[in-house]
Order: sequence, then structure tokens, then C-alpha cells
Amino acid sequence: MNFIINFIKGIFVGVANIIPGVSGGTMAVSFGIYDKILSSISNLFKDFKNSVKALLPIFVGMAAGIVGFTFIIPYCLKTQPFITSMAFTGLIIGGLPAIAKSLKETISKEKPSYLSSIIVFIFMLTIALAMPFINANSESGVLLNPDGKTIITVFFMGIIAAATMVIPGVSGSLILMILGYYFGIISAVKDFITALKDLDFAKMFNLALILAPFALGCILGIFFISKLIAWLLKVFPTQTFSGILGLIIVSPVSIFYKVNEEYSMTNTSIAKILIGVILLVLCIIVTLYIGNLDTNKEENN
Repeated sequence: MNFIINFIKGIFVGVANIIPGVSGGTMAVSFGIYDKILSSISNLFKDFKNSVKALLPIFVGMAAGIVGFTFIIPYCLKTQPFITSMAFTGLIIGGLPAIAKSLKETISKEKPSYLSSIIVFIFMLTIALAMPFINANSESGVLLNPDGKTIITVFFMGIIAAATMVIPGVSGSLILMILGYYFGIISAVKDFITALKDLDFAKMFNLALILAPFALGCILGIFFISKLIAWLLKVFPTQTFSGILGLIIVSPVSIFYKVNEEYSMTNTSIAKILIGVILLVLCIIVTLYIGNLDTNKEENN
């Protein structure tokens, strides 16, 4: 049962990672698995068996979310941008109590420097607020060719994107869009799935030359940034939680701005607004419920 729950949570994190403006790290916080991911990755070589056991359902769910929703999410954003954005905003808002609780518990355990925490909060909030307004390179529809330069480039893009995916409030897909590689990577994933369905092995091999180094870069990026954040949480817990909270609070701004920029919400009707509000509330409830499953389990044990 626990495997299935973490698998479902992983799907949400994976789906978040393919939407510009939505942070996979924020989803992980919302569903109460962020600390588990960090600690498991940090202790991967010290406690390999238990770390893999904890990470496997989450990462399998993430892969399923990315692959399974690569076609669905763009369609939802294109046809119902406002409603889709409201749903993801609900998922984010539902996770705020969890990070606020962690910050409160940290403050109660130590004598924090409130000034430094406030400075970090404002600084990270400002960065997150400014990020979506950075002009992305126009590269919609660009196809990546599996040559040496591209392979090396997408490897480093994987490191950068994965590193930002791990940081709550920072969208890895948005970073890829800013750097000009988002649509190329998404197209490669879509084409690989289509080639797999058609058993076109030659095309699969060419696309694998792009996706494999990108995936390797993602793995390395997730590993190293997770170690860094785990260290920050240990040495500067209050400041780190304050920074994460600052990043997450303005995430809805990133979502609505980037989605409106790409798909336009000007034709949103009153009916769609009502549906969006209802979906927002439902997603908040779902996030609170799923995020509390592990908490309740730990309290019962």
C-alpha cells in the first residue's frame, strides 16, 4: 500500500516537472515526500538498500508521470489553460501547511536568527518572482540532432534542469525554456514514445542518444543538489526553510504568467472560472489528504 501511495505522489511530481512554471520540488513538499527524497539520496551509499526502497516507487512514479502525461498536459494547457493552472495552484497551496509546520518545528528547536531568515525569505521570494519574467529563447518546434555537441549540451542541460527541479519553487522546465531547450527535449520524449509504439528501432536509437545523456545529467544534478540542500537543512535549517517558503509562495504567479504567455487565458468564461475555483479547492483537499498519509502512519507507529 505504501508503495502505491508513494508511486502516486511520484506521478504528481513527474507531471509538475514537465510544466513550465510548476516546480517538481514544490510538489514533493506538498505531498510530504521531499524530506524522504533528500535523506534517501544523501544516504544512498551509506544505506543503499533502504534508500533504494524509499526512492524506487517515487522515481518510477515520476517517470510514469513524465512519459504518460507528456501528451496529456500540453493538451490540457492548450484547451483549458485557466482550469489546469488552477488545479496545480491548488496542489501547491495544499502543501503550504506542511512547509510552515516544518519551519515552526525548526524554530521551536533552536534559537534562530530572525533577521537572516527574513532576508533569505525576501531574497528567494524576489528571485522566484522575477524568474518567469525572464524572456525565454524562442525555439518552439526545434528538433535536436544527435551530434556530439548536442549530446554534451543536453547532458549539462539535464544537470541544470534536475538541480532546479529539486529546489522547491523553482521550475526545471522553466529553466529549460529560458535556456532554449524545453521544446526540443519534450519533442524528443514524444517522438521516442511514438517510435516505441511503432517499433521504429532506428529512430528510437537516435532519440536515445539525446535522452540518455539528458537523463544521466538529471541523475547527477538531483544527487548533488540534494546533498547540498540536506547539508543546508542541517547547518542552516531555519534560513533554508524560510528560503523554500519564499520560493513556494510565489509559485502560482509563475504558473499563471507562463501559461498565459504560452496559451493565453483571455477567453476564460465565468463557467470556466467557477470550475477552476472548484478544482482549486478539490486539489487543496487532495494534497492535504495525501500529504498527511505518511504523517498519520508515523504517528500510529
